[in-house]
Amino acid sequence: MTVLSAVSSLVPFSYGATRLSSKASLASTTSGFKLSSLIRNSPRNPLRLYVSRAIANNDGGYAAEVSENETPPRTYTWPDNKRPRVCILGGGFGGLYTALRLESLVWPDGKKPQVVLVDQSERFVFKPMLYELLSGEVDVWEIAPRFSDLLTNTGIQFLRDRVKTLLPCDHLGVNASESSVTGGTVLLESGFNIEYDWLVLALGAEPNLDLVPGAMEFALPFYTLNDAIRVNEKLSKLERRNFKTGNAIKVAVVGCGYGGVELAATISERLQDRGTVQAINVSKSILTSAPDGNREAAMKVLTSRKVQLLLGYLVRCIKRASDSEEEDGGGYLLELQPTEKGVESQVIEADMVLWTVGTKPLLTELEQPSGPSGLPLNVRGQAETDETLRVKGHPRIFALGDSSSLRDSNGKLLPTTAQVAFQEADFTGWNIWAAINSRPLLPFRFQNLGEMMTLGRYDAAISPSFIEGLTLDGPVGHAARKLAYLIRLPTDEHRFKVGVSWFAKSAVESVALLQSNLAKVFSSS
Repeated sequence: MTVLSAVSSLVPFSYGATRLSSKASLASTTSGFKLSSLIRNSPRNPLRLYVSRAIANNDGGYAAEVSENETPPRTYTWPDNKRPRVCILGGGFGGLYTALRLESLVWPDGKKPQVVLVDQSERFVFKPMLYELLSGEVDVWEIAPRFSDLLTNTGIQFLRDRVKTLLPCDHLGVNASESSVTGGTVLLESGFNIEYDWLVLALGAEPNLDLVPGAMEFALPFYTLNDAIRVNEKLSKLERRNFKTGNAIKVAVVGCGYGGVELAATISERLQDRGTVQAINVSKSILTSAPDGNREAAMKVLTSRKVQLLLGYLVRCIKRASDSEEEDGGGYLLELQPTEKGVESQVIEADMVLWTVGTKPLLTELEQPSGPSGLPLNVRGQAETDETLRVKGHPRIFALGDSSSLRDSNGKLLPTTAQVAFQEADFTGWNIWAAINSRPLLPFRFQNLGEMMTLGRYDAAISPSFIEGLTLDGPVGHAARKLAYLIRLPTDEHRFKVGVSWFAKSAVESVALLQSNLAKVFSSS
């Protein structure tokens, strides 16, 4: 057996002014760079295959034990050996906005950290606007820009890869042991090794489809860009079938939280008289935690679009409606069980089943050592953090978004929403600045600014928290929501491009509407 230290040399990657050629690419799942030129392999020093696992060493840290059959971890050197090293896992709202916050802060000489952002996708996804992809209101590039484009003029480095293993050693204290020179190591699925001084966990979550038999096989989640594209393609296929045969399209939406209601409203508007939407919820009402104004606006829209609400039912199982193995062969059957006694069960048929209930944090999928060096997780798989967003027992690790189990002043877990992640990213960036500069860290305090939801192409509802009882809905709410999200897009350059695009689309639609109205006037006269 050969033992390789987890402390390893690193190779610099950058998407900034000194970035590598855009044609370079990583082997395996890592993209943006070409590792073949970075890994030395010669007849004298042939590349060998190894199998590795984490083992404890004498100072309480961890090393990688390797044996033949697997390639040893590829490692890289940070550009500057003296400046702090920050590794951010996850490029969603929490991860990307933390990186941009660190980039925007003013740093003392020699203290500005080197930042590496790791995500399994090549694009950042503004998830609250995925519904607009189904309505055709936005283009993919507007709400899902590439990280390489967003980070071009920054010093932030991006790696496209999946995280496999965490090997923290900061459980020994902020400065660890005298022999330790790192806060820990991250091992990626491609075999790539990254050392860090400070780590940010913002890995997000994924839909939990294993709650009901058949959901994993037959239901479509609506959580990622790929999910939205898949749902749009399925709808388009059903619309073409409807055009040929005239058969009504039947869509079932499981869950009537914000995600389910926004999906039901968007799809019912798109289908119009060509199909029906059924929304299923275990509660006897929709949007149980939403402001009254948003709930009333949603009920008004769903009723006007003839969405069938099946409230007080849970889905017992999902199965094919026929024995056909084809994807569209006969649709699907959903067995519904009532939550109240005396109510009969139901079986409904659908051509497409959309699942919006339940998520599970991706943090639970990572390998990590047991004992004091492991991360403390709650029952949902989120890291337990203190009020400064640091993971308990790990002063060099911060967690936010779906990866964090932070509680408010009343002891209630904060919701895993984009609004919470936005604010946590600001505090995380500032607290890393404070930690590096030996300043006090700030406790996170969530400020609820209100809640927004889309209800269609020209319809939305907004209930701002600073004006009690006020709800903006209809076209006014739609315009306000779109403006609020435009302001929240990641960079000034991207905001400008998207703003121009949206303005141009609005101008074209306004001219088309004016022409249509004039044509109606002249034809009736």
